[in-house]
Amino acid sequence: MKKVLRPICYFLYYLIAKHLPESHSIFSLGISGKIRTLLTRGIIDSCGKSVDIEKNAKFSPHIKIGHHSGLGINSLIQENVEIGNYVMMGPNVSIYTKNHKTSLEKPMIFQGFEKSKKVIIKDDVWIGSNVIILPGVTIESGAIIGAGSVVTKDVLKNTIVAGNPAKVIKERK
Repeated sequence: MKKVLRPICYFLYYLIAKHLPESHSIFSLGISGKIRTLLTRGIIDSCGKSVDIEKNAKFSPHIKIGHHSGLGINSLIQENVEIGNYVMMGPNVSIYTKNHKTSLEKPMIFQGFEKSKKVIIKDDVWIGSNVIILPGVTIESGAIIGAGSVVTKDVLKNTIVAGNPAKVIKERK
């Protein structure tokens, strides 16, 4: 059933739903976020309850989103990403799971991509606006990622990180 539904939902999402007003805008009439979420359920591998997909979110079908989590405005989520429960995401967040190959044997433009490296975001995580998360990173439960950070390494449980590259600022208490 999903094989038939996925292309239809994908087409409707990218043609119409991603352009609808922001979920909390007075112009959304309370339905634009619901339409995006409904279509997203038909596209991605797994989608929890009470998920919020914001305007212009772009994502691979091969992601998982837990309960009460969301994708922020203008987010970009590549394949092989797992987002836990109660994850908040600000606008313009990018989560990458693959890099270009960089051999000196031929121009990089002809080399394609390296194998995808899974990104895992566990429960109760807050990702600020304009954050970039690079391939292979795990963000443990309770972490906060400050706005504008570039996350290159795993983030420990209940820590607050910020900067480029992201470094521990303090622990949550």
